[in-house]
Amino acid sequence: MNIITKYSLGVTAAFLIAGSAAAQDCADPIKVGVLHSLSGTMAISETTLKDTMELLIAQQNEAGGLLGCEIEAVVVDPASDWPLFAEKARELLTVSDVDVIFGSWTSVSRKSALPVLEELNGLMFYPVQYEGEESSRNVFYTGAAPNQQAIPATDYFLEELGVEKFALLGTDYVYPRTTNNILEQYLIDAGIPVENIFVNYTPFGHSDWSTIVADVVELGAEGSQVGVISTINGDANIGFYKELAAAGISADDIPVVAFSVGEEELSGLDTSDLVGHLAAWNYFQSAESEANDEWVAAWKETMGEERVTNDPMEAHYIGFNMWVNAVEEAGTTDVDAVREAMYGQEFPNLTGGTAVMLPNHHLAKPVLIGEITEDGQFDIISQTEEVPGDAWTDFLPESAVLTSDWKDLGCGMYNTETETCVQLTSNY
Repeated sequence: MNIITKYSLGVTAAFLIAGSAAAQDCADPIKVGVLHSLSGTMAISETTLKDTMELLIAQQNEAGGLLGCEIEAVVVDPASDWPLFAEKARELLTVSDVDVIFGSWTSVSRKSALPVLEELNGLMFYPVQYEGEESSRNVFYTGAAPNQQAIPATDYFLEELGVEKFALLGTDYVYPRTTNNILEQYLIDAGIPVENIFVNYTPFGHSDWSTIVADVVELGAEGSQVGVISTINGDANIGFYKELAAAGISADDIPVVAFSVGEEELSGLDTSDLVGHLAAWNYFQSAESEANDEWVAAWKETMGEERVTNDPMEAHYIGFNMWVNAVEEAGTTDVDAVREAMYGQEFPNLTGGTAVMLPNHHLAKPVLIGEITEDGQFDIISQTEEVPGDAWTDFLPESAVLTSDWKDLGCGMYNTETETCVQLTSNY
């Protein structure tokens, strides 16, 4: 990892030097905070997002910068320590005086930073699929909400694979627990008996999967089709998939659909025994479009041929470019002005079509389901049109009455029955 990082930084520096001639002289650069774990259990996923931001910033500088100024990346390492995300967010906003932050992966890290962002009126772009049930005026959510990943993947299991019993396996924190609460209710509403739904949570970095995999196998002892919905995060995925292979379980036996496993996580695994297992995202490297061909080529040229792209990278790609366009439209990096300019922003996504920023601070994006192939990539077997992200799920009674509209209602938690704003801050 160190060799790759030094290489990427060297190339990024070259980009910056090349771009400095194009940008006009400014008293101060525009500063972009990068809040991603570069050590600890989440480094396997988040380091790539730091590299992504450095490449995007380098490309923008090469194109002339922003508002005539060069953009400077300010990188910090919250080290997979959730409270440290709040401390580092405060450091970025008050000490480094950044204009915007791109960061976080786990929901617990995002929720740690939220009070700081709202207190200081900072702006953060969050690039990872999450559980929904949140809408902060200080965050733009460029990853998938449940209706853009979890629900369509569950429908695929029910309608295409005929799954009768479900194992909901997740890492023990807010994203898997909230997502699985939504999915449990959704499955019950779809006619799946509660006794046919097995739910299990494990700590970050969990490594002993033998008992859990045995429990999943036991679900199908009477011949029922079992499917696993995985919200396992970080390097715990390595042990889980290795245990599946050791137990001789193929995708034909017990298919797994993962919400936190993409090309980056698979790059460290022997995927020969994982062929056919699934993942649901809004992007895969194998997507066929001219824009994706250009992005993948630029990524590999800069970072190395062995480096892969993935969904959260595309979320940063879309979010950063939308932010650049909003800043140019507003003529300033002022958070309030940029926020207003973000509504309705459009930018081509890498799978074809156009991503649109909605008044609820979520994107409209397509939903893709892919099968793992032997080379660690995904064969896209299903792709929808753009689906508007829903901040509040329709499948929990207490959330079904809520909507988010920061543009016209000025509220992220508006009760449509009482026609009142429940609250403006995100301490829920």
